[in-house]
Amino acid sequence: MAATRKRVTKRRGISRIDQESTRTHGWFVRVGYYETRNGSYKARHTKFFGDVGHGGKAKALKSAEAFVLSVDKKKPAKATAAKKAAPKARAKKKTARKGMKRAA
Repeated sequence: MAATRKRVTKRRGISRIDQESTRTHGWFVRVGYYETRNGSYKARHTKFFGDVGHGGKAKALKSAEAFVLSVDKKKPAKATAAKKAAPKARAKKKTARKGMKRAA
């Protein structure tokens, strides 16, 4: 019977970095994307959780997951439904000439 591989769970916003040339090993978190002025997207929160600084690979991952949860809790609820429900105030229409009033 062939050995089964352990299933990797999907971790939203968490990436593993193992770069031997710079001795960088850890988990990199990017969450809360927003659109910039030029139309590209950028992560609002980024943080690196190094294996050595957190006491190993598993502890660094747990810290990264806790960070993602803390950022998600701080994120305000979407207010789009409230904005749609609120009636908009009508703007006054301007007339072509100064001092003239619009006929009803």
